[in-house]
Amino acid sequence: MAGQISGVGQGLERRSVVSSFIFHLPTSLSDQPLVALFKRSDKVSTYKNHIAPISGTISRNDKDALTAAWRELSEETGINPSSATFWRTGKPFSFVDESINREWTIYPFAFQLKGTAVGSRRDSAVELDWEHEGWEWYNPTDVLIGNGLQGKGKEVPHLRESLRRVWPEGELNSKAGKALRRGLEKLQNDHESGSHELTSVALGVFRDVVKHMPDGMGGAKWWEDLQMIAWHIVKNGRESMGAATLNALLAILEEMEEIWRLETGRIDSDAGWKLERMLTIIDHHLKSRMSRAGLVKDMFAAYVRDHFLPDGKPRDKLTILTLSASSTIRDSIIEAFASLEIATLELRVLESRPLFEGVSISSSILSKFKTQCKEPSKHLNITIYTDAAAAIAANDVDMVLLGADRISISKGVSNKTGSLPAVLCAKHVSPKVKIVVLSELEKVNGNNGVIDDAKHEDNDPAELIRPWQNEGVKGLRAIEEGFHSTVRVEKSNHSIEVRNVYFEWIPLDMVDGFVSGEGVLNHWSINEKAKQQDELAKRYFGSISLRY
Repeated sequence: MAGQISGVGQGLERRSVVSSFIFHLPTSLSDQPLVALFKRSDKVSTYKNHIAPISGTISRNDKDALTAAWRELSEETGINPSSATFWRTGKPFSFVDESINREWTIYPFAFQLKGTAVGSRRDSAVELDWEHEGWEWYNPTDVLIGNGLQGKGKEVPHLRESLRRVWPEGELNSKAGKALRRGLEKLQNDHESGSHELTSVALGVFRDVVKHMPDGMGGAKWWEDLQMIAWHIVKNGRESMGAATLNALLAILEEMEEIWRLETGRIDSDAGWKLERMLTIIDHHLKSRMSRAGLVKDMFAAYVRDHFLPDGKPRDKLTILTLSASSTIRDSIIEAFASLEIATLELRVLESRPLFEGVSISSSILSKFKTQCKEPSKHLNITIYTDAAAAIAANDVDMVLLGADRISISKGVSNKTGSLPAVLCAKHVSPKVKIVVLSELEKVNGNNGVIDDAKHEDNDPAELIRPWQNEGVKGLRAIEEGFHSTVRVEKSNHSIEVRNVYFEWIPLDMVDGFVSGEGVLNHWSINEKAKQQDELAKRYFGSISLRY
């Protein structure tokens, strides 16, 4: 990482490794979490008898760093997805250990023990291999401040740096740390809000943490803590929906930096005044988000008027297919229909498994229509289809209307799984269809590496399995047995997976119009936004230095 490696000499061996921390997290925020640390045996090749997390080299066969982390956990401790869940990603960093002539790039991760693996039986989930001679639970905050490992042995280089990058709460005061943990959990568990709403939630989390950080405001550590907090909100909230959050937080950091850099020692620039100014900046951004949502609705109505009522004559019927559970989509549809001379809106909605958001948005649209549109000449017809019936639902539609969780120059538009089949079916059975995406520029993602466009959000398979159980699907027992044996990483000549992938990509060239509050976006505006994000991300997240 730029700016983090010093003393790099010739002939260094370069190695990328994962550094995985296992946490026990009590349900109450008032109780102290624990982190497992291991004593390496004298049989390992480097750092013999040192205290360390579970570490290992990322091999060419690993799909990504997280795959390597799971593999190392399974090999060295027996822990796998049946006994633990992936919890957090830490910001990678690099350093040189001149004593062994090696440059390390560290990818920190945190995992959480689950179910019966915690509490009085939490130790039973760990089965050590030959690489370790023992392990203990520690208070992670004590480890960070240097009190936790006294008398336990020498720690591997930058152990505390790796821990800090998955547990930044340890360097915050109690209120700020609890606000961050509570906020990240809120974002991780929010599977109902659209990207626009989730970004407002994320900014609220950021504000809640900042208001509890009045001390040390003029120092470099305070500012770097703030950047790390913002990085975690993007990366460990809902990364798949985080492009808008990333852009919003970068814009806020740019404004907050001006306040932070004001000279100290002046009456009008003390810590209390600076904190109030910074909170005001966040409040302003939150308020402006509400007004931008109204602009999107107006622009969508203008788009419909220009493309489907070009001569100004009334239209008997407009047929729209959607599957996006978004308040922006809902409001845009209803307000465009109410304001334009369209007699009948034929709305076709895919049910959108596994959470059936299509059913929810259909109910919401119907309720809003009944409240806002009293004209007897207006008729709303809603038909809900199974996801598998996308081609049937797309027959003779005028428009496929989608939201966007992020827009990538290379990948396209990321939206709810099922969007690409709907688009492909519509283009095949209704060649004149318009594929329209409602999206703000803030959802554009650049190439700065903060949000990984190649990463898919795999969610709990139980969301898919539960309806099968409720319906008593024939043969389910064999599927469940095969699935659980696969999860336990048992040796077998067969396996079965249940994948619950939430998002997929629609290529940019399949989209006819990106409608935003700024008007209809084009490739130039998307590229410019990506460049701006890359510059700011490098400025605020690329400069986070090693502390330990």
